Amino acid sequence: MMIVYGSIVSPFVRKLLGFLGEKGLDFELKGVGIGDPDPGFRAASPLGKMPAIDDDGFLLADSSAIIHYLEAKYPEPALIPADPEARGRTVWWDEFGDTVFAACGGKMFFNRIVAPKFLGRDGDLAAAAEAEAEELPKLLAYLESAIPASGYLVGDRLTLADLAAVSPLVNVRHCGVTIDAATYPQIAAWSEAILSRPSMAPWIAKEERMMAKVLAG
Repeated sequence: MMIVYGSIVSPFVRKLLGFLGEKGLDFELKGVGIGDPDPGFRAASPLGKMPAIDDDGFLLADSSAIIHYLEAKYPEPALIPADPEARGRTVWWDEFGDTVFAACGGKMFFNRIVAPKFLGRDGDLAAAAEAEAEELPKLLAYLESAIPASGYLVGDRLTLADLAAVSPLVNVRHCGVTIDAATYPQIAAWSEAILSRPSMAPWIAKEERMMAKVLAG
């Protein structure tokens, strides 16, 4: 069985877990933290970044690399469209989620939660506040304007685009930032629909229980 190394609070791991669920693939999640010395994890991810996989001896790290590998190995159901324009848009949303949205949410999540609660040190609260006040509204405004009437970012069905773009939003919510449905009705409806899918909902519930304990402590 494929082993997935990572933490469920990582947006990159969350994206991969949703992808695996949509594909119906069996796997074992082995929890690891930032810079974890676990030998299996370090063999699969020499840079110590999550997620990483061991698929019957094939080792690979980085959520996008893993997803493209799995899409090629298990093409049905297709989560990366074959149509050139749809594929291009899907790759764009994957990039948006990973390098833009996750970066903004990461400044908030790391400095407000990871640093004090997991690493035992103060976070840069000014950087977190700046990300929330200056960066986040622009990204939400763009996302709100880009969600089509179909309720999916690309085409009329779920693709990697939806999984990649919604995953960082969960970390934003952990920071106590509410996405106002009156201001962002498209995001509110879209994110609820994606996060409530069977591929995502059990992981989100487990994550929320864990975060409640962390924040209470």
